[in-house]
Amino acid sequence: MEQTIADKYRASHRRLIKDRAAKYGVTAGGVMVLIALLLIFFYLLYVVAPVFRGATLTPTFQTTLTDSSETVKLGTDEQKEYVYRITTSGEIQFFSLTTNNLASTLAIPMAEGETVTAFAQSQPAARSTALATNTGQVWVVQPDFAVSYPNDVRTITPQLRYPLGSEPLQLSESGAVERLVFEAGEEGSTFIWGDGQSQKLTLTRMAAEVDFLTDEVVWERSDAELPQIIEPIQKLLLTPDQIRLFVLAGNRITVLNVEDADAPFVEQVLEAAEDGAKIADIELLAGASSLLVSNDNGIISQWFQVPSDKGRRFQRIRDFETDGTSHTMASEFFRKSFVTGGDNGQVTLFYTTSENKLLSESLFNQRVDAMAFSPRGNGLVMQSGNELRFAELENAHPEVSWSALWQKVWYEGYPEPTYVWQSTSGSDDFEAKLSLMPLAFGTLKAALYAMLFATPLALAGAIYTAYFMSSKVRAVVKPTIEIMEALPTVILGFLAGLWLAPLVETNLPGIFMLLISLPSAVLLAAFIWHKLPQDIRNSRWGEMRELLLVPVLLLVGWGAMALSPAVELVLMGGDARGFVTNELGITFDQRNALVVGIAMGFAVIPTIFSIAEDAVFSVPRHLINGSLALGATTWQTLTRVVMLTASPGIFSAVMMGVGRAVGETMIVLMATGNTPLMEWNIFEGMRTLSANIAVEMPESAIGSSHYRVLFLTAFVLFIFTFVFNTIAEFVRQRLRDKYSSL
Repeated sequence: MEQTIADKYRASHRRLIKDRAAKYGVTAGGVMVLIALLLIFFYLLYVVAPVFRGATLTPTFQTTLTDSSETVKLGTDEQKEYVYRITTSGEIQFFSLTTNNLASTLAIPMAEGETVTAFAQSQPAARSTALATNTGQVWVVQPDFAVSYPNDVRTITPQLRYPLGSEPLQLSESGAVERLVFEAGEEGSTFIWGDGQSQKLTLTRMAAEVDFLTDEVVWERSDAELPQIIEPIQKLLLTPDQIRLFVLAGNRITVLNVEDADAPFVEQVLEAAEDGAKIADIELLAGASSLLVSNDNGIISQWFQVPSDKGRRFQRIRDFETDGTSHTMASEFFRKSFVTGGDNGQVTLFYTTSENKLLSESLFNQRVDAMAFSPRGNGLVMQSGNELRFAELENAHPEVSWSALWQKVWYEGYPEPTYVWQSTSGSDDFEAKLSLMPLAFGTLKAALYAMLFATPLALAGAIYTAYFMSSKVRAVVKPTIEIMEALPTVILGFLAGLWLAPLVETNLPGIFMLLISLPSAVLLAAFIWHKLPQDIRNSRWGEMRELLLVPVLLLVGWGAMALSPAVELVLMGGDARGFVTNELGITFDQRNALVVGIAMGFAVIPTIFSIAEDAVFSVPRHLINGSLALGATTWQTLTRVVMLTASPGIFSAVMMGVGRAVGETMIVLMATGNTPLMEWNIFEGMRTLSANIAVEMPESAIGSSHYRVLFLTAFVLFIFTFVFNTIAEFVRQRLRDKYSSL
């Protein structure tokens, strides 16, 4: 029945509605994709942004001290509810930060007429303080905070502990102790002291032994004389391991090794003073691997041991500059932060690893006399004259800076500045190493070796399939290769790590023979086919000539692997890995870039092949026929017409492969060893940005520097792929405009 005009109108109207619905649907889908990308971008930025914020100090407590005693030590409890002050009168004052008053005062039970003549602090985390008196005795006290819950209300009660016993230790029999330093450990304590009558220093070791009859702790004492220091001693520091003593005297620092009390010796003398300046203070950084030296001109230098021809020697590593004259310093309990107080009341906070000056504020009108961090590093107590203050410290991510992320950093104990990623350790005072360079390098290295393996095979296969292969064979080959893309990468990673890596290590000569024998076998088979009679080449076998290569390649591959042990025995002494390592001097890891390149190449090949094959096959047939009709050979037509016309699609295929290789996670996670190295060595592994996120994100604490740097890693990967794809699209459009007129 012939359609009426009304029926045609209704059909065209329905088609118009469908067209508009499809138009708006596609537009809405595209807009939603852009919105999703923007949301990802801004969420990553939101999580990452806090790591680049500076530190802030917010004063919350201030009081005026009424006594004239000198402050020995300042500190707080872990919950920041109390500030304590130990004085030379033997009193420990506890100030409540919740009620803003002097909560209690406890006193050391010193005898009448006994006064404090010297004092020393242990490492900040131990919170112990030693006070020596004019009678030659020394008291070791430790402020403590007992937590109880009367009526279900948490109550903190300040109290005193005596780690070495409630009775004082008699250090000197001849008079007052004028110089003192000490450290306490699990197996004993060390006191180094001088009586003020000479420059002589005495080392006293108190070893703890348990009486097997009474189970009581018995202290065994031993004394030894240390090498005499000629210049007047200004300050003593002892490392927590009780091995190394730093003596500030005569504007230089003498480093003494006191591990063996019977044979102490001078390790090194540090000329640490600036030209025309005097050393104002020395302090150990958290972990006691670094020594901070403050000069009265405001320059602070960091020193730590590095390997040298004379063994491990202290070396000046980096300098920090304050805004005024530096007078006193304090180190954080566990991180590598330290704070300085100047004669002008300026308080300056630094972080050594990132070389960051985190803040600098003028909080007092006169010299800062004493400072201390809270145990968690989130508070700072300071004294200037008779003014005592406490300030909340916001300093969540001092480890992160652009220089620490992307430039070489000289870490403690390392022989030189280098790029290192090591985010965690078993030590509380671990120096975090958060360089992203090894991860970015590993990402590029993995992508490079994967593309070197995949690109020639995929492009050559795509061009041959689209241009030379018969339609019957193409109908089988193309879907077969494309279905490889559905293979889960975790399976490829599993096979690469547990099967391919040991296979490569065991048959290393055979693997390299394959790189030569397989292409040679293909060329030889093509030459032999070309020399066959025309009847055979034009027969039905000619349509399936590509499939005849399969048994040839299998046979050649089997032969190369079968000959591998013999070649290894003749050329490499029967040990290919040992030959590569010892004779060639190349480090060999079982899971390496070669394994990753092969495994990731198989994951990338289907992507490149499919897009490139479609691009070549889509070249208009009239261009090919016209070229052949004008006398061009098949090869000339391919290189000068087909390839140029299909170049935008081929370029897109390669870029898609690069994007796939850069973002690949499971294969590199399971087949590389995840070692963040910066070596192009094909026999060494690497760690990529994506694999690093997969490995470390589950163990990172939410909101920590480690957690946010991992998000920064994702942000870098996002930006990298976005910029790379943008450039690729720009180049593709230029190629399309250039060759679209063919």
